[in-house]
Amino acid sequence: MDIFAAIGGTAWTVFFFIVALSIIVFVHEYGHYIVGRWSGIHSEVFSIGFGPVLFSRTDKRGTRWQIAAIPFGGYVKFMGDADATSVKAGDISGLSAEERRHTMTGAPLWARASTVLAGPVANFILTFVLLAGILIVLGVPREEPTVGAMRDFPHEGPTLIEGDVIVAIEGQPTPDRETFGTVVGDLPAQQTMAYTVRRGTDEVVVTGPHPFAPVVGEVIIRSAAMDAGLQSGDVILRASGQDVTTFSQLPDIIATSKGDPVPLTIWRSGETFDLTLTPRVRTVEDETGAFVERYQIGIVAGLAFEPATRATGPWETVTLAASQMWRMTTGTLNGLGLMISGAISTCNLSGAIGMAETMGDAARNGVESFIGMMAVLSLGVGILNLFPIPVLDGGHLVFHAYEAVMRRPPSERALRVLMTVGMTLVISLMVFALSRDLICV
Repeated sequence: MDIFAAIGGTAWTVFFFIVALSIIVFVHEYGHYIVGRWSGIHSEVFSIGFGPVLFSRTDKRGTRWQIAAIPFGGYVKFMGDADATSVKAGDISGLSAEERRHTMTGAPLWARASTVLAGPVANFILTFVLLAGILIVLGVPREEPTVGAMRDFPHEGPTLIEGDVIVAIEGQPTPDRETFGTVVGDLPAQQTMAYTVRRGTDEVVVTGPHPFAPVVGEVIIRSAAMDAGLQSGDVILRASGQDVTTFSQLPDIIATSKGDPVPLTIWRSGETFDLTLTPRVRTVEDETGAFVERYQIGIVAGLAFEPATRATGPWETVTLAASQMWRMTTGTLNGLGLMISGAISTCNLSGAIGMAETMGDAARNGVESFIGMMAVLSLGVGILNLFPIPVLDGGHLVFHAYEAVMRRPPSERALRVLMTVGMTLVISLMVFALSRDLICV
């Protein structure tokens, strides 16, 4: 599923960013809209984008659905709002008691709070659905290490074929994935290995490449490798003048460079060529769970073969998607905390330019990468909107919590001041994130 592999350029980058953002914004705003409707609050406008209206239609409930010219965002304007983004009440003095019940300001507190919370929750649901969808489509590796498809290699062989069940490597049994990983980690750095495989009803010994040969499994988005045009399946023959036989040799070579350019010799589909990459400092999680800065070129190891997969059951899909979403959430919050404390660089923060480049690179990596990155962005939008900052959903929830405790809403004067402070904070954060896109490499 590599239909975007050849797509590049600024126009396509912006296009894919707008597509992803529009879907995420629609889901977020639809969460507000549908829960508001269920709660008896009437929505007057549902807009994707801001500014001049390009297309609109009004449904039978009286809601105007529209697409506006500036596609970076959207809103739902509920009855009783002074405007689309304010918590200030509009003029509802001329409405009857029944009509006021259908306004955002006249509805019960539970209805207003539920409607506000529904936007971020909708983003979390979208993230979960996308992650679960990827699992359903791709499946998970089989418990027995099984060859799904062999990659191309420049040396003789390999003689492994699709469907081979790897029983042992170099005489060491590999009955399951966990044992396979342990055995592979202890193998010597040699180019070829003896594999004992179950092929049909026979058990035979064949020759194949080192399981972790220096093959590019995945190219990380917004990396030196992606900028240089490295592709999944490329085999790295030499790095900084050293012959490379296993992927595990590469991190030390890159670290030794200390950021100086690293020449590589690449084999791709029968052709050999040279290119030079300049490693970039990236914040990564080490073996102990701590965040450290390391020089990287932006590639992920790939097995010498594509592992055969199996379908996941309903409960397994739910638990795996939920577990992955939880790791993404905790990782995001930990990263933000470390940036605030100064433990890691603020270059890990992306603004609009960085997010657009990320979505464009993800699209070039393939459909799965694009959908996976859209899940990450949707989760980020949901988390950001829960921050207790006025103008964001989290700020509105704080106002509602105050009203629940004090039995009265904040004063109009307090709301105006807090909204001004909140808008200032949000704009400052956007400008700061944009500066990271322009300054950090």
